[in-house]
Amino acid sequence: MVAEGVVTRPTLWGISHLGEIVFYLLAAVTILVFAYGVYRNVVRYTSGQSDWFDRLDDLPSRIVASARIVLSNRKLFDRDTRGGLMHAFIMWGFLTLLIGTTILAIDMDVYRTVTGIVGTEQSFFVGDFYLAYSLVMDAMGLLFVVGVGVALYRRYVVRKERLWGRHTSLEDDFFIWALFLLGVGGYVTEGVRILGTGFPDFETVSFVGWFVADVLAAAGVSASLAQAAYPAIWWSHALLALVFVAAIPYSKPFHMLSSYANIVARDEKAGKRLPGVPADLDADTGAEEIDDFSWKELLDQDACTKCGRCSSVCPAKASGRPLDPRDVILDLKRYREDLDAGETESVEIIADGGESVVAAETMESCMACMACMDACPVDIEHLKSFTRMNRQLTDQGDVDSNVQDTFDNIMGMGNTFGDPPDERAAWADELDFEIADAREEDVEYLWYVGDYPSYDERNKKVARSLAKILEHADVEYGILFEDEKYDGNDIRRLGEEFLYVDLAGHHVETFEAVDPEKIICTDPHSYNTFENEYPEVEYENFADDPIMSFEFDGEWNADGEVDVLHWTQAVEELVDRGELGLRGTELDYTVTYHDPCHLGRYNDEYEAPRELIRATGATLAEMPRNRSNSFCCGGGGGGLWMDIDEESKPSEERMREALEDTDAGRAVEKFVVACPMCMTMYEDGRKTGGYEDEIEIVDVAELLVEAIESGPGVETPAAPGATGQAD
Repeated sequence: MVAEGVVTRPTLWGISHLGEIVFYLLAAVTILVFAYGVYRNVVRYTSGQSDWFDRLDDLPSRIVASARIVLSNRKLFDRDTRGGLMHAFIMWGFLTLLIGTTILAIDMDVYRTVTGIVGTEQSFFVGDFYLAYSLVMDAMGLLFVVGVGVALYRRYVVRKERLWGRHTSLEDDFFIWALFLLGVGGYVTEGVRILGTGFPDFETVSFVGWFVADVLAAAGVSASLAQAAYPAIWWSHALLALVFVAAIPYSKPFHMLSSYANIVARDEKAGKRLPGVPADLDADTGAEEIDDFSWKELLDQDACTKCGRCSSVCPAKASGRPLDPRDVILDLKRYREDLDAGETESVEIIADGGESVVAAETMESCMACMACMDACPVDIEHLKSFTRMNRQLTDQGDVDSNVQDTFDNIMGMGNTFGDPPDERAAWADELDFEIADAREEDVEYLWYVGDYPSYDERNKKVARSLAKILEHADVEYGILFEDEKYDGNDIRRLGEEFLYVDLAGHHVETFEAVDPEKIICTDPHSYNTFENEYPEVEYENFADDPIMSFEFDGEWNADGEVDVLHWTQAVEELVDRGELGLRGTELDYTVTYHDPCHLGRYNDEYEAPRELIRATGATLAEMPRNRSNSFCCGGGGGGLWMDIDEESKPSEERMREALEDTDAGRAVEKFVVACPMCMTMYEDGRKTGGYEDEIEIVDVAELLVEAIESGPGVETPAAPGATGQAD
């Protein structure tokens, strides 16, 4: 009961004592069902494998940082401002309504009970507190309803493509419609109460409820009718709320909990580094069974909201390859749930032919570009699960034949081409100066040239251009000649972990002997694995293994004492110091630049190549998809070595974008890259796409050399093709 004249509202107005008892019993059952569902899910995660590092270390800091990410909706605004606002309205509205309901429960079931025991029953749900409460709840509830309304419009009217897929089901409909009905139902309940209690003046702060009451009154609903109908309306709203809460752990709404937990447990370097494997050659490192996945990978599956952001940015999917990153994660989840429920028989997780959860060709389609992970708002680590399945394919011997040839080339010759190691530095023969042997003399910069700049004819020109830049800057640099081998980055992502470890051990042993101040890499793939993965390898676990070619048993660069740089980062420093003598006016081209995945998304380096382009005087016209939203060339994850059937090559699509979607349009003369794999893929795409006469592919290094040689008094000899002209 509420004393007459008190500024508050009657709680459980019109509900009988029996009704109150029934409600509290149902609420208790709801809480038990909810708690059991959460417990069941947590127990299920414990059946997964332990992770390779402690994901819950410094837990308070993780919780605070994750709260900032979630509450800011930061990742949801990426590439979709409307979607970000929509989700922010829903989330903040929902949280406010949840907090408001909790406050009311505390007043009714705790504060009043405690004060009643001592004979002075009171309520804080009165006066100014009640007015402020009502105003905030109505305002935030309105944002909630608007947000859910926009979500309904995008899903059912616009039918936004990424929201639909083969895993779209009734649980998606239940989730969105339940939220909408809860939001609207709350206002209807409030409006009926205001009308039934005679429009108390202070209730004008409940402006949405007051508006609903006005509409009902205008429609002919009397106060007595509202009073009679209120219990039925209240019960319908209450029952829907209880059903929704009980269903949370068993359906899509669980992402409200699992996605936050997923962000708390995230790896800040996910994708750019991969988990190592035990030294035991007989150890299971792949995904033979669903419980071979780690607990975090199982949590990834439950955290997926089916938003389709990963699908919409996946270059493999856009090219018609049989990969949709969302479907892979949800296929694994459905299989796990069906297996647990006894609704399916155990099958292989991944296989080349036959029945399996994921087909081998699906994983072969992945370019390891990390676009899916960058777009995911809940930090699902797709690449970690994908690599686990690739390791399983390798263990089973189900790898693509071209990939197997590449593995064989590396094992036999130390490079992906299968060419003799003593020809690795033959690209330098056409230079008019000698390159130092870093094994024999001290150098400031140890230059890791890489496979493609060493053996591929087109990329040899890039290597010669970079050598001329370093020579012109008069820095101390050298290379490893035949002691340089393939870096191992992409074969690791294809599942060949032990060969990767052997390559890593060989190189760090060599690096230790050379002891350089800095290592610079031509290839962003090499840069990534030297910077992020070589320091993670536990070399002591493998040093005594007879199949390994190294004896190094320590840690390498764990504290970053050796600077590892992509060459554009090193040369940018030289340009800033004026070592190249560029004035920024040498060239008069209009160019566009493609961000390599392993330099950009993997390592957040976007500006160094752009600064070098600007230093030449060239005008940089950005493609619509740039920086973290760059579209992969198609060469990563082994794509460079595979013959894949696709509707349109990613490189062809990128050529089209450069010439048609860039503001400069057909005025773009040169397509600039900073990665040997990108060079290879785009030279191919330029030919197969029919763009040979429209645009030229050049590396940043080739552009720089042309600018240097255009300067006054420069006598640096030009090697054939140094300006980047294609053969």
